[in-house]
Amino acid sequence: MERQALATFVASIEPRAVSYPAERDTALHHRAFPLLLVSALTLFAATVDGYHPYAEDGGLYLAGVEHLLNPSLYHHGSAYVLEPMRHSFFAPTIAGAVHLTHLPLPAVLLAVYLASIWATLFAAWMLASRCWTTRAARTGAVALLACWLSLPIAGTALLFMDPYATARSFSTPCMLLALASSFDMTARSGPGRKRLRQRGLVLWTVSIALAAAMHPLMAAYALGATLMLLAVRSPNRTLKRYGPAALAASALALAACLQSFAQPESADYLRVALTRTYWYPTQWRWYEWFGLAAPLMILTIIAWGKKVPPTNTHSTQTGDARQALARMAIAVGATSCLVALLFARTTSASQWIARLQPLRVFQIVYLILALTLGAQLGERLLRRSTWRWATAMVLLGGMMFFAERTAFPNSNHLELPWITPQNRWVQAFLWIRVNTPADALFALDADYINAQGEDAQCFRAIAQRSALADYSKDGGEASISPDLAEDWTRSQEVQQYLSAPATSDAERLSTLRPLGVSWVMLQAAATTRLDCPYSNSAVKVCKLG
Repeated sequence: MERQALATFVASIEPRAVSYPAERDTALHHRAFPLLLVSALTLFAATVDGYHPYAEDGGLYLAGVEHLLNPSLYHHGSAYVLEPMRHSFFAPTIAGAVHLTHLPLPAVLLAVYLASIWATLFAAWMLASRCWTTRAARTGAVALLACWLSLPIAGTALLFMDPYATARSFSTPCMLLALASSFDMTARSGPGRKRLRQRGLVLWTVSIALAAAMHPLMAAYALGATLMLLAVRSPNRTLKRYGPAALAASALALAACLQSFAQPESADYLRVALTRTYWYPTQWRWYEWFGLAAPLMILTIIAWGKKVPPTNTHSTQTGDARQALARMAIAVGATSCLVALLFARTTSASQWIARLQPLRVFQIVYLILALTLGAQLGERLLRRSTWRWATAMVLLGGMMFFAERTAFPNSNHLELPWITPQNRWVQAFLWIRVNTPADALFALDADYINAQGEDAQCFRAIAQRSALADYSKDGGEASISPDLAEDWTRSQEVQQYLSAPATSDAERLSTLRPLGVSWVMLQAAATTRLDCPYSNSAVKVCKLG
């Protein structure tokens, strides 16, 4: 009975032969194959990418979750805790899951992290099944994505997926589902076409709505990409020819209007915004430009290159689908480049367009590139050879594993709830959580998150204590919320030389006390006579006298 239900579920999401043929290979008669494959690749991807729930943006989002679960936390500087919750239901969703399941927050986070990887890979399979007929191609597409989940995306400061749970953990699979459903909405032939289109419309609507609830900005870019794909695949010849150009022109016109009517920014805010160099293409190095150009060039070859002669009608349909997917990616990628070059400029009086980070569209471009290259790899090279598949997974996964260990060299690769952390900074943060007052306000080095050995671990989320704004993560919040710019600037000034050898305790006290700071974390080499009840080889935790 369970096997029958499983087969029915997979069959419901697989494209039907009337529009997108099911695999002719006898191995695909076992309908559970996609679920088994995705489940295995989820464990593989988590092992390769690691798990760091309180690092980087994960810490920003989780501070908000902790505040919802315990409102007594974060008496000071709460704006930085609340900012990520203003436009996202991520924190209420996670907090609600904790209340509903009665599980501790770390267990819920781990479950959400694994579920988000599974959902992303399964959505990738659904999209691949619309574009390739063979099992080898579909498997290759999803397998390469699993290997590349931690791949950086040029010009965005993003990865395919982060090694922690955030709002994008929900928006990414929704984006892939929306693209897959767009193919169903444009089904062209067969007796089941009407039903397939209706089902596609429902799935598209739900996917975009869920993405918007979690990450409105990424949902807006997913909406633009799916509209572009619908235009590229439209049966109406006029719409197919002029629709993509009209959508691109509309995006440029909208950006121009937003920039024209936006009010000039304050000097404090402009200083914050200019610290986000990835917003401005004119500030990039050559390899960052290459990271934008190379995917578009590869997809151009795929979209307009020499076609392989189709063996049947089904092959023609899937060939057209993958070419449409590549052309859509080229169109949205090129449009975002134009918007960024024209309107995201350091000399602009308003940074409205820069704040919208139009190059985040390249997450979609990179996803499509990974699926396309993976399908080519599986279909043309790996095929049915077990040892080739094993070798490819070890090599590709091994490279990304090495890159992740380089990014988090001082932390456990898998920071699971039951494993004692090896990171010295995290150990100090945990001591603070247990041994300092809940209403304490801490000061740390302004850019502590990039200090040697720190591994981008976020103080607030781990220590569960308030802190003055830091340069990196809080600077990101201030860059998208101008109201925080003045406070952020003041915090940088008083924390810039906190651990410097020339800084005396008298200077620390005179600058920090007026802000209400009661505790300070200094690097181990800092000279101080303050009472420091905790210290290790990385830091010391001191109470202001």
